[in-house]
Amino acid sequence: MKKFDLNIEKILENWETYHGIREIISNALDEQKLTKTEEIKIFKDENNFWHIRDYGRGITIEHFSQNENEEKLNADGIIGKFGIGLKDALATFDRKNINVKIISRHGEFTIGKAIKVGFDDISTLHIYFSETDDKNFIGTDFIISNLSDTEMEKAKDMFLDFSGETEIEKCSYGNVLNKKNTFGRIYINGVKVNVEENFLFSYNITNLNSSINKALNRERTNVGRAAYSSTIKSILLNCKGHDIATKLINDFKNYSYGSFHDELNWIDVQEHAVKIMNNNEKVVFVTSDEIASSPDLIDEVKSSGYTMVNIPTNLKLKIQGQTDVEGNVILEFNQFKTERNENFEFKFVSIEKLNKTEKENFKLINHIISLVGNPTKNLKKIYVSETMQRDDYNFRPSEGLFQASEQRIIIKRSILSNRKRFIAVLLHEIAHVKSGASDATRAFEDELTSYLGIIGIKALDNKKGFWASILKK
Repeated sequence: MKKFDLNIEKILENWETYHGIREIISNALDEQKLTKTEEIKIFKDENNFWHIRDYGRGITIEHFSQNENEEKLNADGIIGKFGIGLKDALATFDRKNINVKIISRHGEFTIGKAIKVGFDDISTLHIYFSETDDKNFIGTDFIISNLSDTEMEKAKDMFLDFSGETEIEKCSYGNVLNKKNTFGRIYINGVKVNVEENFLFSYNITNLNSSINKALNRERTNVGRAAYSSTIKSILLNCKGHDIATKLINDFKNYSYGSFHDELNWIDVQEHAVKIMNNNEKVVFVTSDEIASSPDLIDEVKSSGYTMVNIPTNLKLKIQGQTDVEGNVILEFNQFKTERNENFEFKFVSIEKLNKTEKENFKLINHIISLVGNPTKNLKKIYVSETMQRDDYNFRPSEGLFQASEQRIIIKRSILSNRKRFIAVLLHEIAHVKSGASDATRAFEDELTSYLGIIGIKALDNKKGFWASILKK
């Protein structure tokens, strides 16, 4: 039997047994990927010995002498880029009294302490190896005894392959995973490096940038969020699937309570989710303020066949006027109202079909307009309609409407039977005509206020004349 000095006296004393097992599993998974051979097996035999078995090229004595594996360093998607990991594992087994035997077609290997050549007072860890009789043996078999089931399960738990977490979507930066437990996990090339308590998903990063490479240590644990956050964001922004967008959007429901997941702290991710959702479903994106100020909004959205999705205000401002992943305009609240108004069909009523009271009130139009200066430059005609668009502010059917593009005022028929209300609505719309401004603007309010003054003066000048008869019911 020959022996080979690993030149290890003491190393990584903070490692537990499962850290060493993790390295063996890592090497087995890497060999499987490099050689494209069948999946590795981890099992316990009838003697209660654990086996970690791959079906690759088989370990050789040279593998124990390498500090870095050039093949792994130059390959994508490989876990063990640190060649020293195998030595660390063997040293940990020795320190923890774990017995290991390694078999391949290149030999049988065990570990033990021996005097270092030329240094009688130094004892180091050695590999003992001998020839094997089975030259047709496929792969490498690590046979480990004195190992508890708990330690093995802790080791397996550090790998995506054994986590039970499934892939939702994949992109060039990595994978989004359905997390199995409450916490999200961060994997790098299939090895768990951190746990995120408030992540919506788990992630497997396969495209390593300089920050991640710098943060990776030999233990490959506790890699900080600062190292991988930009990559997680890139993964999400490059995913196009409906499932991910739906889960992100549903998480917005918790936004107002402050209990949303951390991915939604990235407004770029919020926007991307909205764009995917807009392309896949009939949805209208609204804010809590818009819901509160428009009590009929829910019924209107539902009756139109849309689903209402609540989003934060800063996101609404970002998506306004934007298009989704297929170039469709994102249907936020204002856009929904615009499209609804553009597609609205009025049911106009001819003057001849009005009843007596309605006709009498309608005939007052020219008199009322003349009282405030006859501002009809931008007004061609006044129509009466049975149906009306909903108001942009309270989402209820309007009583009056000025359409500047058509230079027309439309009055809802139902108010013609109430003279006082009809006059009020007509003056309101005339103020829009004269000012050219919308509701709740300074120009419109100033114009409407001036009408109050004009009509007030004329009312005082003619207490018993025209206005007395106009206001009489």
